[in-house]
Amino acid sequence: MTGRELPEEFLAGYAGVLTDVARTGRRLNREELQARRAAGERAAEAGHSLRVLVNAHLAVARAAWPRSASAPADSVLAALAQAVDALAGGYERAQHLAVRQEEAARREFIDDLLYGGSDLGRLAERAERFGLRLSHAHAVAVAEGPAAYTDADPVARRVDRALVGRFGDRQLLLTTKEGRLICIAPGDPAQVLAHFAHEAREATAGGRVAVGRTHGGARGIVQSYEEALNALELAERMGLDDPVLRAADLLVYPVLTRDRQAMADLVHSTLGPLREARGGAGPLLETLAVYFDSGCIAAEAARRLSLSVRALTYRLARVHQLTGADPADPVHRYTLHTAVIGARLLDWPTQEL
Repeated sequence: MTGRELPEEFLAGYAGVLTDVARTGRRLNREELQARRAAGERAAEAGHSLRVLVNAHLAVARAAWPRSASAPADSVLAALAQAVDALAGGYERAQHLAVRQEEAARREFIDDLLYGGSDLGRLAERAERFGLRLSHAHAVAVAEGPAAYTDADPVARRVDRALVGRFGDRQLLLTTKEGRLICIAPGDPAQVLAHFAHEAREATAGGRVAVGRTHGGARGIVQSYEEALNALELAERMGLDDPVLRAADLLVYPVLTRDRQAMADLVHSTLGPLREARGGAGPLLETLAVYFDSGCIAAEAARRLSLSVRALTYRLARVHQLTGADPADPVHRYTLHTAVIGARLLDWPTQEL
């Protein structure tokens, strides 16, 4: 053991090489350089630091360089520089390989976790390695922006630094999937995911974030992830402009579409007559949607549509005339509103029912 830290196996043959170099002044040959690279790789794999490795080799160089050496000092120092460079090269190569293997293992784990296609016992073991305890409840948030993001992207690194700086080692996992940023947070994740949403929107220049509900176990993570994805899709389809979407607030929409045929029948029977209007059903359907989104306040709906209140009132009267349902009547209003939501969910009238 040299310096009480590095086993002799990482220095094997080096003293003899330096003794010959001190006598002849030659440079290290290919085989000798390869031996130093291999020593650097093995030291990295064994967990020894590069500083300890280099210091051990310097100690051998001092011992193997007798005062009576015939070679010039410059020659010996050049050979020593060769050896250290080869050591560092081998050490770095092993580290880079370890990083790539770790990244591959992490990516495989995330795919298995979010798709739920792996043995739960084995998945729980792997989860510990990446800071998750699947016995706890978790929630998942998904952020998307104008570009696709990877783990090495500056956006992902910025959000990761912000979360670690705020919460430290709190067993949360930040990753990317299909170009989106994903945060998996344990326990009571509201504060963590709220901060993630803020940082993600800042980093993605105003992107959108969806947060799934909290569920227990590995399958709960999959469910929360799917809820977040569905919320993003729903927001796109419904034209929701909320920057942060919470699946818990959108549960009514899956309920409405659970019986798709019943919803299609409602849309067809209630809104189908709007096709007879000049310009088709689109303008009147948009008018109804904005009117309901405005809390049935005509002045606000007219402002959002860039119409006069008189023009808006005319459109609503036309809806009443065509469908027989009066948007101003509380009973009719509920049916019309539900049908408008269904039309958005089913992409009617663009898609035939």
